[in-house]
Amino acid sequence: MSLIKSMTGFASGTAEHSPFSWTWELRSVNAKGLDLRLRVPDWIEGLETALRGVLGKRLGRGSVSLSLKLTREEGAGALTLNAGVLSSVLEGMRQIEETAMQAGVSLTPASAADVLAIRGVMEMRTTPDDSAALRAVLLADFDAIVVQFLEMRAAEGRALDEILMRQIDQIDTLTSQATAVIETRKDDMERSLRAGLDKVLQNYADTDEQRIAQELALIAVKSDVTEELDRLTAHVAAARDLMAQDGPVGRKLDFLMQEFNREANTLCAKSQHTDLTRVGLELKTVIDQMREQVQNVE
Repeated sequence: MSLIKSMTGFASGTAEHSPFSWTWELRSVNAKGLDLRLRVPDWIEGLETALRGVLGKRLGRGSVSLSLKLTREEGAGALTLNAGVLSSVLEGMRQIEETAMQAGVSLTPASAADVLAIRGVMEMRTTPDDSAALRAVLLADFDAIVVQFLEMRAAEGRALDEILMRQIDQIDTLTSQATAVIETRKDDMERSLRAGLDKVLQNYADTDEQRIAQELALIAVKSDVTEELDRLTAHVAAARDLMAQDGPVGRKLDFLMQEFNREANTLCAKSQHTDLTRVGLELKTVIDQMREQVQNVE
């Protein structure tokens, strides 16, 4: 059973508790860390803090957006005049009129309806008890949204698991192919080096044989890819181990992909053989594809 989770997810839901009704929307995409963006009514004291706490405990990574659209039944509550906002609005209007008069600009007088239409002048009457009770109901309802959201991320994780495990198997197979090619390459390189050496000796009879031996040894060292293949094999084992772990492993997998890519690049650079280069390029292709998928792992 897959234990990894995707950072991609979505959940929504509606509910009501008279006189209120509401709609949740929770979605996420991949990100380097956990980025929470919430749009909830600010008059419900403590709601945003509580929601952040719930999401912070349940999620490891992702760019997460949560919105709560809350409506109240008509006639369920009374509008009241916010004296503080009204005073600020009137003072602002007075200053604007004075500035306009000094500039010789004539302004159309504002009506009471114009003033009342300004946001914040009229507000829905609520009490601390209303806010606290509503917050408790919303938090209880939000738990089902989080469960739905996590189930989707888990389902996406199972799909990712299949893709990644298949790609890890491909890397393992290609690494084995590269190991098999080494033996063929060894014979081909030896024949090529001997032919080159014979040509040099024919043209330069007094060539220092010890120096030639040293150069040949250096070429052999520079073309040896045994360590790269050993490390690729070790990385395959590490990747399988990470895929079996419970909890966020995306960062570790991302780092491992860099190590995979480094070994594949070195293998291609040192190959000096057509078949080995082909295998190395196939490795790079699979590794690049896998790295794209790893970006979605939590």
